[in-house]
Amino acid sequence: MTQVDFYLLPQDGSLTVQMAVGRIAEKALSRGHQIFVQVRDEQQGRLLQESLWTFRAASFLPHAIMGSEDGEPLVIGWEEPPPEQQDVLINTAGSVPGHFARFGRLAEIVDADDDTLAASRDAWRFYRDRGYALAKHDL
Repeated sequence: MTQVDFYLLPQDGSLTVQMAVGRIAEKALSRGHQIFVQVRDEQQGRLLQESLWTFRAASFLPHAIMGSEDGEPLVIGWEEPPPEQQDVLINTAGSVPGHFARFGRLAEIVDADDDTLAASRDAWRFYRDRGYALAKHDL
């Protein structure tokens, strides 16, 4: 069963969604995981891709937009991931992805704005009511 972790960003804006994805992805990649980052749309995907190139000066996060290159350990997409993606899902889309249950781990990124917080509370209840193991982390 999928382990679901919610990562709450600080209210002061000191950590962006892109930076949080970078931190979580860097840790998961160092442990040998394959990652799919679910974004809302192409624009958000391109913004995230650009930020991962400059995430941290001493870091390299090999990644690609879904369909553009094969074999990268981190793939960014706004549609359903390819079937071989089943390890770690990082969700920034603001809604429960229909395909989350096929992944071993799900990281829900929670921005501090009111709309995202409300959607995240709904997502928490959705996962909890279906018996998924949940954890909350303040970043």
